[in-house]
Amino acid sequence: MNVININQHFAPPPHLLNNRLSPSRNIFSSSSTMSSRKRKADDEGSGGDDDRMSASPSGSPAVPTRKLLRHSTKRMRTNISGRPLPLPRLLETLSADEMRSILQSICERRPEIGNEVITTAPRPSVQSTLEVLGKYESNFRAAFPFGGRGSSDYTYNRVRQHLIELLESLKDFTPHFLPPNESQPATSLAFLDGATEIIHRLPDWDTYQHNRHKQEAYEEMAKAWAAVIREAAKKAGGIQLQYGGWDQKIAKHNEISGGRMQEAINELRGSLNWMEGDAPSSASGGSGGAPTDPMSIRQQLLNGTYGMGAPAGVGAW
Repeated sequence: MNVININQHFAPPPHLLNNRLSPSRNIFSSSSTMSSRKRKADDEGSGGDDDRMSASPSGSPAVPTRKLLRHSTKRMRTNISGRPLPLPRLLETLSADEMRSILQSICERRPEIGNEVITTAPRPSVQSTLEVLGKYESNFRAAFPFGGRGSSDYTYNRVRQHLIELLESLKDFTPHFLPPNESQPATSLAFLDGATEIIHRLPDWDTYQHNRHKQEAYEEMAKAWAAVIREAAKKAGGIQLQYGGWDQKIAKHNEISGGRMQEAINELRGSLNWMEGDAPSSASGGSGGAPTDPMSIRQQLLNGTYGMGAPAGVGAW
């Protein structure tokens, strides 16, 4: 009779074994651990109910999962290395004097650029030009020393350079407002009026030779007035001269200058005679006409008696 070895055919249950890490237990334990980790990873990686429902049964179409959107932030540009300023930024840092100096230097090196600036720049107005001349005059006044006599040789030597700069600027600006460059007589007359006032304010020096600058300025201004008067008489019947009161203004300038504006006075007399030559003579006091004041500046100019005797008309200003 064969004896059956029960121990060979029936292995004891795993829980009865002394070894806690039996092969079978390790298999079950590792399998359950991996399943739990997988479920946990699926739960954490899902974006919500829609993602969990994407695992549809085999009979239904699969729903594509949505990818998580990442908010991208644009990084600001950083200066990695030094570099010169762009031209617009550089121009913003320059003052008006620096800008003029740079532009003048460029125009001197490149004459074609200077010509383009002249043709494209706006025309200077009477006000802006007189403001520039006023700055030169202010610099001239500021150069006077404190104390002492304002007309002495010492004072002249201190301010001579500023005086020359003022008169040179006046000499450069005046032709711009003369015909044919300036076609409007009113504009020309307005500038000459303001420019002549600047010459009036120049001091008379103790030394006769030092006064040549002022005398020459008066002579140039008288010629400028004569040129404008001559041109104004040709336009619109000389209406600017007849009704603008320029005859009185020019006469006043001539008086203040000590008769140095006589050339302008002569041109004005000739223009007035030409304009009123065909008009009815009001000087005779004819019927229907208002009597003419023989002491008026206009009448003195027409009669050729201006400057002879007391200038009664000037006191009415």
